[in-house]
Amino acid sequence: MIHNWKNDRIGSALRGGNPTVLRRLEAGFAVIGDVQFLPGYSVLLVDEPGVDRLSELPRAKRLAFLSDMDRLGEAVEGACRRTDPAFRRVNLEILGNTDGFLHAHVWPRYEWEPGDLVGMPVWLYPQDRWSDGRFALGPRHDALRAAIGEELDRVAAGGRPIGPAAPGAPATGAV
Repeated sequence: MIHNWKNDRIGSALRGGNPTVLRRLEAGFAVIGDVQFLPGYSVLLVDEPGVDRLSELPRAKRLAFLSDMDRLGEAVEGACRRTDPAFRRVNLEILGNTDGFLHAHVWPRYEWEPGDLVGMPVWLYPQDRWSDGRFALGPRHDALRAAIGEELDRVAAGGRPIGPAAPGAPATGAV
C-alpha cells in the first residue's frame, strides 16, 4: 500500500515525507498550501500528532506555536510583497472546523481579487478555486516557495522589518 502524505500531514512532515514543508519551526512546520488561487497561501502545522486545538498544548508550546504563526505570516507578507505589487495584507486564522489537527492558515490578500470577495473571508471563494487543477500547487510555485523560505530564514535571523523601502533606497531581494 502506498502511503499518501495528505492523509497524515503531520506524521509525514515528521518523517520528512511531506513535500509541502518549507521549514521546520519551533512548534510546527511551515508548509505551502495545496491550493494557490491566492499565491503564497501557507499553513502552520503543529508538530504533535493528535493535538486538535491550541488549548491542548502546554502554555510554553502554545506560545511557541503562536510565535511560529507570526513568523510564517511575516514571511508570507515579505515574499508576496516582493513578488506582487498588488499585495495588500495577510490574514491569519486558526479555525479547526474541518481538519482534526491544530493548524493555522496564512492567507495573502491582493488588490486584484474580485471586488465582492476582496474584503470577505477566503472561505467564500467559489468551490472551483479549491478543486480546479489550475490553482493546485505545482512547479510554477517554486520561486514563491523559495521566497517564503528565504523570508522565514530572514525573520529567524532577526532581519529588518518588512515594509516599503525608504524613498530613494534600492528595492530589496526582488524574486
